Amino acid sequence: MEYIYASLMLHAAGKEINEENLKKVLEAAGIEVDEARVKAVVAALKNINIDEVIKSATAMPVAPAAAPAAAAPAAAEEKKEEEEEEKKEEEKKEVSEEQLAAGLESLFGF
Repeated sequence: MEYIYASLMLHAAGKEINEENLKKVLEAAGIEVDEARVKAVVAALKNINIDEVIKSATAMPVAPAAAPAAAAPAAAEEKKEEEEEEKKEEEKKEVSEEQLAAGLESLFGF
């Protein structure tokens, strides 16, 4: 994915997307360059109009609307179960903190 991001960065900067430029961007980001992947990305993007691809990608429909009301009770039940689990986890942490305090007290003779 970082190879595509680097290509998009070069495109946004108005630079040519070639092997040398792509390698420079990747190396500047601290990414170990794979020569085969660089060549493959450059070859794949050679005949692609990136501006058109970006326009068509942003024109995609938004996610569907919320779930129907029939699913609401199940979602509420699931949320309630999650809240109960979180409460149990918090109680475990409290016990652990108390145990930790008792252990520290015994170390220092309190």
